[in-house]
Amino acid sequence: MFPTPGAASGNHFLPDEKKKTKSIDSEVNPVWNEVLEFDLKGVPLDSGSQLDIVVKDRETIGKDKFLGSTKIPLRDLASGKARSLPSKNVPLVDESGQRIGATIDLVVAYDPPANAVPNPNDPQDGNAMAAEGGDGGGDEEAGETVADGGQSGPAGVPSSSGQAAGFRQRLTRAQSQRRLVNKPQDFQIRVRVIEARQLSGNNIKPVVKVHVCGQTHRTRIKKGNNPFFDEMMFYNVHMLPSDLFEQNISFRVYNSYSLRADSLMGEFLLDVGYVYDEPGHCVMRKWLLLNDPDDCSSGAKGYIKVSIFVVGTGDEPPVEKRDSNDDQDDIESNLLLPAGVTLRWATLLLKVFRAEDIPQMDDAFVQTLKGIFGGEENKKNLVDPFLEARFAGKKLCTQIIEKNANPEWNQVLNLQVKFPSMCERIKLTVFDWDRLTGNDAVGTTYLNLTQIASSGGEVEEEHAENGEMPSSKADSGESEVGFLPVFGPCYVNLYGSPREFTGLPDPYEALNFGEGEGVAYRGRVLVELSTKLEGKADKTVDGIHSDDILVVQKYQRRRKYCLCAVFHSATMIQEPGEPIQFEVSIGNYGNKLDTTCKPLASTTQYSCAVFDGNHYYYLPWVNTKPVVVLTSFWEDISHRLDSVNIILYITQHLQSNLDAFKIAILAKVSDNQLAEVWMKLLNQLIEDLDRFPTPELEGRSNLTTLDIQIKKLRDSALSSILNAARRMREEAREIADTLPEIEAWLDKLNQLAKEPQNSMPDVIIWMLRGQKRVAYSRIPAHQILYSTYSTEACGQHCGKTQTIFLKYPMDKTKGSKVPVQVRVNMWLGLSTHEKKFNGFSEGTFSVFAELYENQAQVFGNWGTTGLVGRYKFSDVTGKLKLKKEYFLPPRGWEWESDWFIDPEKALLTEADAGHTEFMDEVFQNETRFPGGEWKPASEPYTDVNGEKSRNPTEFDCPPGWTWEDSWTVDINRAVDDQGWEYGVTIPPDDKPRSWVPAEKMYHVHRRRRLVRPRKRAARPAGAAVEKRDHGDPEGWEFSSLIGWKFHRIERSSDTFRRRRWRRKMAPEDRLGACAIFQLEGALGIDTEDKEKGSKADATKMFGANTPTVSCSFDKSYMYHLRVYLYQARNLSSMDKDSFSDPYAHVSFLYVSKTTEKLKATLNPTWDQTLIFNDVEIYGDPKNMVHSPPEVVLEFYDSDQVVGSESCESELPLVPPKRAENLYMVPQGIRPVVQLTAVEILAWGLRNMKTYQLAAVSSPSLVVECGGQRVESAVIKNMKKSPNFPGSVLFIKVLLPKDEMYTPPIVLKVIDHRPFGRKPVVGQCTITSLEQFRCDPYVIVSEGARASKMALMMTAPRKDVSITMEEARPLLEAQFLYSMSAAFNKMASPAFQFQAEKEKETVDWWSKFYASVGDQQKCGPYIRKGYDTLKVYDCELETVPEFKGLTDFCNTFKLQRGKNENGDEDPTVVGEFKGAFKVYPLSDDPGVAPPPRQFRELPESGPQECLVRIYVVRAIDLQPKDNNGRCDPYIKISVGRNTLDDRDNYLPNNINPVFGRMFEMTCFLPQDKDLRIGVYDYDLLTRDEKVGETVIDLENRFLSRYNSYCGLPQTYCVSGINQWRDQLKPSQILENLARLKGLSKPKTEDNGTSLTFNGKEYTLAQFEGNTEVHQHLGPPRERLCLHVLRTQGLVPEHVETRTLYSSFQPNLSQGRLQMWVDVFPKSMGQPGPPFDITPRKPKRHFLRVVIWNTTDVTLDETSITGENMSDIYVKGYIYLLFFKKEATLQFKPYCEFNLIQKRSMLYIYAPKSSNSRC
Repeated sequence: MFPTPGAASGNHFLPDEKKKTKSIDSEVNPVWNEVLEFDLKGVPLDSGSQLDIVVKDRETIGKDKFLGSTKIPLRDLASGKARSLPSKNVPLVDESGQRIGATIDLVVAYDPPANAVPNPNDPQDGNAMAAEGGDGGGDEEAGETVADGGQSGPAGVPSSSGQAAGFRQRLTRAQSQRRLVNKPQDFQIRVRVIEARQLSGNNIKPVVKVHVCGQTHRTRIKKGNNPFFDEMMFYNVHMLPSDLFEQNISFRVYNSYSLRADSLMGEFLLDVGYVYDEPGHCVMRKWLLLNDPDDCSSGAKGYIKVSIFVVGTGDEPPVEKRDSNDDQDDIESNLLLPAGVTLRWATLLLKVFRAEDIPQMDDAFVQTLKGIFGGEENKKNLVDPFLEARFAGKKLCTQIIEKNANPEWNQVLNLQVKFPSMCERIKLTVFDWDRLTGNDAVGTTYLNLTQIASSGGEVEEEHAENGEMPSSKADSGESEVGFLPVFGPCYVNLYGSPREFTGLPDPYEALNFGEGEGVAYRGRVLVELSTKLEGKADKTVDGIHSDDILVVQKYQRRRKYCLCAVFHSATMIQEPGEPIQFEVSIGNYGNKLDTTCKPLASTTQYSCAVFDGNHYYYLPWVNTKPVVVLTSFWEDISHRLDSVNIILYITQHLQSNLDAFKIAILAKVSDNQLAEVWMKLLNQLIEDLDRFPTPELEGRSNLTTLDIQIKKLRDSALSSILNAARRMREEAREIADTLPEIEAWLDKLNQLAKEPQNSMPDVIIWMLRGQKRVAYSRIPAHQILYSTYSTEACGQHCGKTQTIFLKYPMDKTKGSKVPVQVRVNMWLGLSTHEKKFNGFSEGTFSVFAELYENQAQVFGNWGTTGLVGRYKFSDVTGKLKLKKEYFLPPRGWEWESDWFIDPEKALLTEADAGHTEFMDEVFQNETRFPGGEWKPASEPYTDVNGEKSRNPTEFDCPPGWTWEDSWTVDINRAVDDQGWEYGVTIPPDDKPRSWVPAEKMYHVHRRRRLVRPRKRAARPAGAAVEKRDHGDPEGWEFSSLIGWKFHRIERSSDTFRRRRWRRKMAPEDRLGACAIFQLEGALGIDTEDKEKGSKADATKMFGANTPTVSCSFDKSYMYHLRVYLYQARNLSSMDKDSFSDPYAHVSFLYVSKTTEKLKATLNPTWDQTLIFNDVEIYGDPKNMVHSPPEVVLEFYDSDQVVGSESCESELPLVPPKRAENLYMVPQGIRPVVQLTAVEILAWGLRNMKTYQLAAVSSPSLVVECGGQRVESAVIKNMKKSPNFPGSVLFIKVLLPKDEMYTPPIVLKVIDHRPFGRKPVVGQCTITSLEQFRCDPYVIVSEGARASKMALMMTAPRKDVSITMEEARPLLEAQFLYSMSAAFNKMASPAFQFQAEKEKETVDWWSKFYASVGDQQKCGPYIRKGYDTLKVYDCELETVPEFKGLTDFCNTFKLQRGKNENGDEDPTVVGEFKGAFKVYPLSDDPGVAPPPRQFRELPESGPQECLVRIYVVRAIDLQPKDNNGRCDPYIKISVGRNTLDDRDNYLPNNINPVFGRMFEMTCFLPQDKDLRIGVYDYDLLTRDEKVGETVIDLENRFLSRYNSYCGLPQTYCVSGINQWRDQLKPSQILENLARLKGLSKPKTEDNGTSLTFNGKEYTLAQFEGNTEVHQHLGPPRERLCLHVLRTQGLVPEHVETRTLYSSFQPNLSQGRLQMWVDVFPKSMGQPGPPFDITPRKPKRHFLRVVIWNTTDVTLDETSITGENMSDIYVKGYIYLLFFKKEATLQFKPYCEFNLIQKRSMLYIYAPKSSNSRC
């Protein structure tokens, strides 16, 4: 009979539903491995639910036979205590309830419906771990695959596929884990922490700690809420797979900035088994949702992205793909959730109504054909738009509307996501559909979820801390300020590349995809967003109901806005070129190249740039400032922008006070002054928050839901800040400690000031050179918006003159070059408030129609005959024909006067106006045929733009000026040695567009710049101011050719002239400046062309026939500016010699000046005053106080920029001069200085790299500080002695008393090479001198320099011959060993027996284990009274007591050259060993100078030393093999000598016990770097370096802490602790006393008492409670040693050094426990070395007696019929080495009972191993 399961049904719920498995034929132990699913239809289980299992035998004919059944209660699943019930060996019963002897195995899992109430105690409630899923597109029908029975479909809709997948995953896990042999194995867990996002908090410094199997690793500390880590961690374990898979991987994110106990920001737990069951045993680039481990319902605390690999023996880890696009990444499907945190399905309903102002995107070829054949042109509709929405890897699109620049989609996009989502932004992109080619992006904008949604938790937390929120509300989790994502209905603006369409590729196309700041307005889209948490939309894209379309109409009501911009100056222009104009636009309004809006006066008149005489060019507007006027129509959103401006007003006050507070802290002002600044900050903040609440929203017609929610959020946050500020004012104790909290308030205010529903486009200012757009600036409209609510609600720049630095589109230099600086006054307001503009305006506004009368000179007569291609009357460009008769004023305006001649005053101003010095320039031009001779060009002299200029001999010195020099060729440019630059002329141009300094055969044009400086002569006292020459009395302007460059005085070479005619207009019924807002539409154009049937080009006409608006100032004010430049620090190195030749360029409006150039320094001290005389500025001085022009400082390297002149002026009370034309910074402004001594201990140079392929052989050191310079003696031979012959240098310098202004110390290493070459081969800048300041009259122990070296000074000098390549045999060690052996032979037999016996029980390892506290392994060592050593958990130089072992001299890294890669850490090319002492000197020369600080210096010559390296063991080495282990061995190098211990590698060990001692000979200081590396042994491939550590032997040798050989606790003459130093303790103590200036130590009572430094010491004081053993030496030496140990010297120790690899220089590759002894050979032989060889195992025999066997299965039958079998017994011993205990266990696989003896050999290590059987 073979059972076949028949059915499995649930008898409590859905009793009629049954499910069956497949039948298995002829099997009594069937295995089905099937999943049966029951759809509960949304009904949750109750506690009485059960599952009925019936097993039947399938019959071919007839009814299936019943075999057995069982019932599975489901109460645990219903209550939420468990998510699955694994049931093993469940007995089956018959119909009477009796067991039939058969069992069944099954697993029951339950996925509760979305509306089921979760159990708060359920550790697996909610989505346990959401794994793969989602198709990343718009179709969301398929649910996500969920592990451990997580919810898979949208909320409320069960997904059978998701449940099946989760169930199969659990089955797969069980099967895959069974395939592993359940015995301890090697595993490696690799965790890569990639990045984190949306971490909570402000000003945080997050660090991620990952804990696996008792091991914890952490990342580096980062800054910000979205840090990027990208760090890999390794965990190596050896354990049972079943135990490993139960272990958790813990991810914890901490705020390292916080020292409180609540620094934990979030946690995520994941079991190793889950990772191992994933494909490839890895989790690749998954997001982990962090939560509060103590409160599972608290929501998301942030996200981290990780990759996790579990690698077993023989597994090859998969390759991780790191090129992930965040926009394309399906984040929701890659999100893992912690236990207890549930993400709900949500639908984002994005309603897309319409768009407007979409620019032309398609070619107009077809439309042009229509125009040819009589069709109607419609260029503005050459676009086929559709909108694409992206969120969390999902994408939906609207329909395509063809040929429509203002499409109406009226569709809703349903984005299915899990909420709360960790994706921050919804990306909206409008595309232009193309049938054949790829779709083109029109523009991109984002809806930021952090601005349109809020959890409310942060504000509630703040209120709870302030005690404002009732505890019941806080406990319940209700939030008044939290809300789901919601937006609009509201327009969102699109920005991208300029709107002008061309058939050529758009160089700024990337801006249309949102990559970078858009430079132009590209349209707007009306959208609305809402969130629905339950249910699922039937369609992903659906139409909007007509009622919703009607409702949204009220949000589109437009109001008229007026914008006025007055340009006061345009300066700092670098490239003059063609004439320049500025365009101001808001949206489409004002765009001169866009024909969709009616013409407006949105552009300034073209102006030619004038050289400022020093460096830049400017536009000479003088007293007539150009004005642009715009009218536009937008929605009234003043209720939003008023709140933004009020918060920004509060923020600006807080920012300025906070800056003052920070400066006070840095300046280290007194506590009273700091408290005063702090109190002003708090009082101002409290007053602002009290006085300026945000506007109420009642009565507003176009309110949205988001408006109300943001209002609540802002009010709550502002109230919280107000209460916190009041509490701080009352309770704060340490003022400086409040800085982080105040900065957090500032960040919060900046966040509150962001308005997501800002539908008003930005104001964009463009600079146009000719017809080409060059530079732009975007000004948010709210900054210049006028408000009637309050003064504080007006924009910060409304009606105020501001300085704007325009920038290049997609500037790759990141703003290092400024194209132009403009000062502009802008006002924006509703037309109903336009009269308010009168209160902000300055000057007199005038509106004119204008045209130009042109004439040419033919045969000496002026007339219209020679006007080739020009008109008698034209616009300013000369290309558009105009006539006076056909100009018509706009509606509402009328002519005020007749036409009159009005010369362009900007062109009547000479370039030198307002300057005290000027440089005339002219370019000499020559041409040739390719390869021919150079001859003067047709225009031999031109200006910088190539236009005709005068011969230098024709230049006359203007009245009031004097020449300073004759004409010279400017060679401070990219030119050859004669000043020429060369170019090629490409038709139709008549001059080259680019120039190069090197001549080639194909060059046909060259030019060079001739300059001649002049300065304004001093005006006699009482002399009248000269009147300005207004040029030609008839108003003509003259030019050499028909072009742009005009001048006021007629010259003999002039052939063309023009004059401007203007006619003034006045408003009909309005008065005041606001009348300019009535200028709408264009003036009349030449109607004769229309009469002839031709059609005017609207683009060409725009700007030419619009009225000209200007603002005139009757009075100017003269200002005087002085700029004091004292010093600069840490400038970038621009030259290859590690330095720059810096100078500062200072610009103020239309004048600029330059400091002197300093050579070869990165820390220049100019100490210079730049004087700007008679700077003419128009406007009210009161307004200047509130918004003064900015002083711009730029710093250059003189190799790159042309030089300029310095200033000179005869003024009273001028600062003192340091040189001709150089003024110093006056007293009272410059820092207070004091005469200071700087002592430099120049010890030597180390590890100098080659320079220009040659070794550095004869260097010297140059030290610069505060303008003083000193140079050391030259090192004759770096190989023989890299130390300086004269070690101490001295500088007297005037240094500021305030450390903030103290100049740095600059070290330069100069190599003296043949032929007088002295290149700088390395440099170092020491920025802070505070650490080197000292009191010269206090003699401290630091004066004792190098006790070991000082003793060597008394030794006889020997000439040491150094052979760097010699092999250095270890003869000393052999000699010592032979002496020790001879001594042992001479000893008595009893003593030898005792010593041998002691070696068996006590060795060096006993001492080590006793020192680390392992009592079991150290044996009787401690009981014998032997001393221990100090085990440091770090490097010896990082122990705080020893101050880095740099008490004698520090090591300074030398760097060289310009950093080509832009990294912050340039290449290190060497090291300087030295020290500094800085102390004040008396100004009185009669006062004796203080004693010198550097004295009793040791001999600086080379010393031959014996180095002993003891390598004890390594800890946690980085695995290098696939099995998670490595085969380590030691490799040591010092100088050119290398020791390789490859033969003694230790296989398969990441915690090897080396126990090796190496002896090497070296010469100090040449071989100062001792490198100890750990390598991985490989049989076939190259050995791989695990890590390396470097020890500076010279520092240990020279340090006063006696770090060359640590002091033991006792002085022993024999035994394992035998004294190993060259000097006895008494000698060391005497030397220490001499160097400290103390009397020699005195001993009494046979050495049992000693007096040192005024204190008495006795031997009993140190050894009273210790056991005295036979190895101790004489009492005097023992007592001296005890006294030495009280002096802070280095004790006998083992240090732990971190290993680093060049591939991962900042990550630990393991640690090495070791120590080093250094002994100079000139002082004799040291004591014998320690024997640290690891304990060797011994051989033992194990005998097993087998007496009998029982219950043996007898498989055979004898002849007599008895059961029998020929048996024998096999025995196995299984060895298991534990990592920590190092025990050795024996586990038999069977029992031995056969009467037989067997012997087995085994080995175990004594005292450190246990054996069991």
